[in-house]
Amino acid sequence: MPDIRFSKFILFVNALVPLALLLWDVYHKRVGANPLEFVTRTTGMLTLVFLLITLAVTPARKITRENWLIKFRRMLGLFAFFYGSIHLLTYVWFDRFFNLRSMISDVAQRPFIAVGMTAFFLMVPLAITSTDKMVKRIGGKKWIKLHQLVYFSAGLGVLHFWMLVKSDTRLPLTFAFLLFLLLGYRVFVKYFPPQNRVPSTSLFTRD
Repeated sequence: MPDIRFSKFILFVNALVPLALLLWDVYHKRVGANPLEFVTRTTGMLTLVFLLITLAVTPARKITRENWLIKFRRMLGLFAFFYGSIHLLTYVWFDRFFNLRSMISDVAQRPFIAVGMTAFFLMVPLAITSTDKMVKRIGGKKWIKLHQLVYFSAGLGVLHFWMLVKSDTRLPLTFAFLLFLLLGYRVFVKYFPPQNRVPSTSLFTRD
């Protein structure tokens, strides 16, 4: 297995590039007439992108038989959670100003917000239990079952995006199609396992 420490550093830096570009655009007021909407949509998109990239690690590992690819998955999953946190914080802080009553009213009027929040909160236990110590504390089998929540989180995230878009749904449908392929691959492998199959693990797997 190759030494991937430098590769992980490169991945870490590149995963922060979208945030740096977003902050740069905000600072220079290049975010359109509605900066709040721009930031919210961008961070939401980044959350979905990192979720799908993370879910793509297992198929890539199995198809190429390059098992070292699994070493990148925890970092990718945590970046999905990181951008999801910024996405939610943008809404709670800059849109609702931490007004709980206002948020409850808004969620009741706009169901897509409740769907998005559910998708995010499903990621919370995955992030919390991503460490090696938590794996040992919970136990391997229970830990793997817990981390299957990522599939529901990704599905709700795509649904949240689709409900948000009012007219042009091509982009959320693209995310839905990619998620369908990634989950469909897992179902196919489950019922038609290839030879020399490597057991699958979770989104926030140990590295």
